[in-house]
Amino acid sequence: MTGSTDADRNRIETLLGALADGQEIPRDEGDLAFESSWEVRAFAMAVALHDLNQFEWSSFRDRLIDSIRTWEDTAADSDWGYYEHWLQALQQSLEQTHVIDADQLEERTRTVLMTPRDAEHQRAKREPVAISSGDSGA
Repeated sequence: MTGSTDADRNRIETLLGALADGQEIPRDEGDLAFESSWEVRAFAMAVALHDLNQFEWSSFRDRLIDSIRTWEDTAADSDWGYYEHWLQALQQSLEQTHVIDADQLEERTRTVLMTPRDAEHQRAKREPVAISSGDSGA
């Protein structure tokens, strides 16, 4: 993949829009295109960051292949999860190009995991919701 096409971007926008509207994960010829919503987001994030020239797709692809090969060599140790390898390759790509370092990623991950579900208006609510700015220094 040398860059995403308009069709790729439209597909990603459609997938993310469906998830934002609370719809079921889209299907591709009857099969689930993704197993869960985080996989759609991981896919979209990689394509978007590549489009922003944050990493070379060939380097990302090579890291993805390496991650899968490592899993194959130790397959008894964990269940198969393609997008877990995708995320590992994305993380390594972003660290390699200094977009984000491991400590920053760990901190942002911890913040996301501590945020209550729906705190960022992922589902419609009738009562007001406070949104954290994410700035721990304020």
